[in-house]
Amino acid sequence: MSPKIWGKFPEELFEVVGARLPVATFFRFLSVNRKWNSILTSHTFRDRYDKIPITQPWVYAVTHKNAAMYDPSSNKWYHLKNHYFQEKMDIVPVASVGGIVCFVNLLQTRFFVGNPLTQTLKELPARAKINWPIAVVGMWMYGKSVVEGYKIFCINGELGQYIIFDSIKNTWYESGVMPAIRMLPLYLSFLPQAISIDDCLYFTCSNPEGIISYNMLSGVWNHFLVPNPRVLIANRFLVECGGRIMLVGSMESEIESCVSVRIWELQKMTLLWKEFDRMPSEWCLGLNRKNTIHMICIGNKDMIMLSFVSEKRNKFVTYDVLKKEWLQVSGSIRTGQRLEHGITFYPCITATV
Repeated sequence: MSPKIWGKFPEELFEVVGARLPVATFFRFLSVNRKWNSILTSHTFRDRYDKIPITQPWVYAVTHKNAAMYDPSSNKWYHLKNHYFQEKMDIVPVASVGGIVCFVNLLQTRFFVGNPLTQTLKELPARAKINWPIAVVGMWMYGKSVVEGYKIFCINGELGQYIIFDSIKNTWYESGVMPAIRMLPLYLSFLPQAISIDDCLYFTCSNPEGIISYNMLSGVWNHFLVPNPRVLIANRFLVECGGRIMLVGSMESEIESCVSVRIWELQKMTLLWKEFDRMPSEWCLGLNRKNTIHMICIGNKDMIMLSFVSEKRNKFVTYDVLKKEWLQVSGSIRTGQRLEHGITFYPCITATV
């Protein structure tokens, strides 16, 4: 870092290069010296950075004591040493949009938004006179950045009641009941991830099997009768990739005595699931049914991550939908600790709460 070499280097080139750095490399550059830190945190740099699209999501995962972020480009976990989110209270990630993550406490009485990269966190206003438990939480963004505003959608599966938070107004509003497009209750499991495509949020329901959508702009509800694939599914998760609705499921094979993992894509014309891919059989054989407790799907936005929780350890596998490529994740969150909650998010160093 000799001044003779770098003193005449144009500052605008620092910004151009810095805006295109991998996220992990960017944070290392901040610690080079004060000048680089000042350049890479300036308003002009933020403007350059915001114009570059983020194409690959990261995973934010939580155990009962720690949190970590997974970068698929380097196949590496980054452990958060001083994790402010978990130090202050027990909160879990439930949705994300535009680089920020929505958290809720275990009692489902307090909501927060934060940026895991910058470790910033803000509590949202309390939900006035709302004391029903939450079944689904989803997020939607007005434009291409959270600066333009976002909404948080919450619904109760038993009563069909819902409420929406608007970041522009900084308040909860539109407390209402889902119209009678189907019978209640919805039979939703605790805090499944809703997926966002264009202006709609989608989430699954059962009895009868199907998908429910809510248009965040028009407020229109729809219920699509979509039967499950004709196989026995032990776990199922709704995911999204490039505007396509995908279903990830595991099933236990009595013949092979192992867990089989498959991915289906929803056919829009027939509203039927068509098998898209399945995990390699040799990997499935390593997931012995007797030792594997359950599967958790925490991937969503263009990437699928599966966590197979056993009595001794977590095994992580990712799937790139575009490349149709399976990858075994190196390392783990922490030795001897089980994954409890996780969410995918687009790593954005300029996303503010």
